[in-house]
Amino acid sequence: QVQLVESGGGLVQAGGSLRLSCTTSGRTFSSYGMGWFRQAPGKEREFVVSISRSGESTYYADSAKGRFTISRDNNKNTVYLQMNSLKPEDTAVYYCVAGRMMVPGTSRGLEAWGQGTLVTVSS
Repeated sequence: QVQLVESGGGLVQAGGSLRLSCTTSGRTFSSYGMGWFRQAPGKEREFVVSISRSGESTYYADSAKGRFTISRDNNKNTVYLQMNSLKPEDTAVYYCVAGRMMVPGTSRGLEAWGQGTLVTVSS
């Protein structure tokens, strides 16, 4: 099973930017669709964005469209989430996810979750 390690979270002011990274071990990274979920305090975990195995297809939640960009580098076994124009409501723990049969926009087909990285956006 693929192991996921996130990094890049932190404290940022509203309107600022952060880039999250998720690195995996092993040689099968390109076999996995990748994505990000988040969980805000007191709320359920929600889908943010996903990217196909090749990187050609992406799928964004409405809350992420126009502000967040997902990308991947299969040579580095890493997926990135560039977050711009951050808002206080983006405050959450962000989880990297992987699955070979992911269904975009849902948690179906997910095989692995990272430990999460906290993003805090101050107003």
